Amino acid sequence: MMDETLSLALSLVAGILLGAIFFGGLWWTVRHGVLSAHPGLWFVGSMLLRITVVMTGFYFLLGLPGDGWKILLAGSLGFFMARLAATKFLPAPLHALLPPIRHAGKPSAEKSARGNNHAL
Repeated sequence: MMDETLSLALSLVAGILLGAIFFGGLWWTVRHGVLSAHPGLWFVGSMLLRITVVMTGFYFLLGLPGDGWKILLAGSLGFFMARLAATKFLPAPLHALLPPIRHAGKPSAEKSARGNNHAL
């Protein structure tokens, strides 16, 4: 009984760590990949690396003593907890990194806010 409880606690912590690696890596990739000359390579390479790390981690969790489904459930719960933490605590806006998008032939939002809507 004690071995299974310890295994479940360890798999929960491992799931949190794997989730932090996965979602932290995703956040880092998005922050740096959009400014890269080859963003496709960044995103595909990062995805393959992050999935490989997480799948390997969950594979090793199955080696812990106890029921495999309970171990995977606890690890998945930890992974989900890391996802919630990442969406709450990591900054999301990228508008500071990207240049403003201007559409040719369309008035900007700034002009229409000033009252230059004489086309009505």
